[in-house]
Amino acid sequence: MPQQKHYPHHLDLKPVMHAAGTVRLPGSKSISNRVLLLAALSEGTTKIIDLLASDDTFVMLGALRSLGVQWEQEEQNDPATLHQVHHVHGTGGVLPNHEADLFMGNAGTAIRPMTAALAAIGGDYTLHGVARMHERPIGDLVDALNAVGAQIEYTGTPGYPPLRIRRGHLHAERMSVRGNVSSQFLTAILMAAPLMARQHSLTIDVVGELISKPYIEITLNLMRRFGVVVEQDGWQSFTVQPGQRYQSPGVIHVEGDASSASYFLAAGAIAGGPVRVEGVGQGSIQGDVRFVAALEQMGATITMGENWIEAKSNGVLKAIDMDFNHIPDAAMTIAVAALYADGTSTLRNIASWRVKETDRLAAMACELRKLGAEVEEGADYLRVTPPAAIAAAAIDTYDDHRMAMCFSLASLDGAARRGNKIRINDPKCVAKTFPDYFEAFAGIAHQDLF
Repeated sequence: MPQQKHYPHHLDLKPVMHAAGTVRLPGSKSISNRVLLLAALSEGTTKIIDLLASDDTFVMLGALRSLGVQWEQEEQNDPATLHQVHHVHGTGGVLPNHEADLFMGNAGTAIRPMTAALAAIGGDYTLHGVARMHERPIGDLVDALNAVGAQIEYTGTPGYPPLRIRRGHLHAERMSVRGNVSSQFLTAILMAAPLMARQHSLTIDVVGELISKPYIEITLNLMRRFGVVVEQDGWQSFTVQPGQRYQSPGVIHVEGDASSASYFLAAGAIAGGPVRVEGVGQGSIQGDVRFVAALEQMGATITMGENWIEAKSNGVLKAIDMDFNHIPDAAMTIAVAALYADGTSTLRNIASWRVKETDRLAAMACELRKLGAEVEEGADYLRVTPPAAIAAAAIDTYDDHRMAMCFSLASLDGAARRGNKIRINDPKCVAKTFPDYFEAFAGIAHQDLF
């Protein structure tokens, strides 16, 4: 379990002249919570190395324990050891506890797959979270499951958590789910599909345009690691043949988080560099490594190895006009990097920002304006014109970890303009995915920020 950590009410970042150094990334959130659930549903024990230690994995570990899944964290005899090791004892898809009340925090990567798995397994379960979780849509997933025999009820606002799941009779050989709000709905059904395809094959049809396809690629890759193969017809339908069961791979390593890498790579591109991140590289299964293509388009110099990526500045960043539907989380970093560009940047096809930890389109527009930027906020796009000089500002974070992390970049001195004093309000929100983010940022800034 992650250690509880003290954070101040706000954190003042001083202007940073130059950013350079190496950062070892925490484990990927997307991979960590998928691996935990797959390990719990598998036959056999899985040794997980470098699981992310954060609020989101904390709620998944807690939920698994409430369901009777046994797991333990390996004691490290050497305090210098960097690798966390967890052992999860699989249940073969038969959970010990048929009744449970599960707190899911604000972890979409936990509540969505868990909802589908519990609906397929059956029992009497309630799932709830923090207030913002109860504002994040889950109706497309619930509708898809209920249409094939699940019994999921809303105990609050229809279409949103909290949920009550009772034992249903799932019988479909074909089902459909909308793909244009969140790819996590399809991920959830895919992960639960082997539990539903006991006697007959199951085909899942995607209705509408599927967003965030790289996250589906992560899901399919990890399912293969646990012994289940999904047949694809492009991005429109997915079929699981009957009789497949999750089998532990024995040992699995969690890659470093590619979304978290974006802040440090952007810092290298803005403020000199080189900045290197370790734990993710050209062999990554995470789509967010494609973030580096956007940095390259802005003029940064990028080099990659199998397990590392490095970025350095190549002069003033160029303005960008790009579709970010495939990497919505990392795209937030580009929005702040746009403050250092030579003109107006446009980030397109990012409507999914509105149903994340906060309405990120509205939040980003508001906070970028505090820094002096001219911002146009559309239904699914953001247009950022940088200011002549970045203004000092107190940044509100909306209980959203990525707001806190990406706005730290506004303290950097770039080739085009100088960073300024930046106050990050409520910095504890970074505990969701990267509890030590500000220490890592201070490491590449080469000054005491605190």
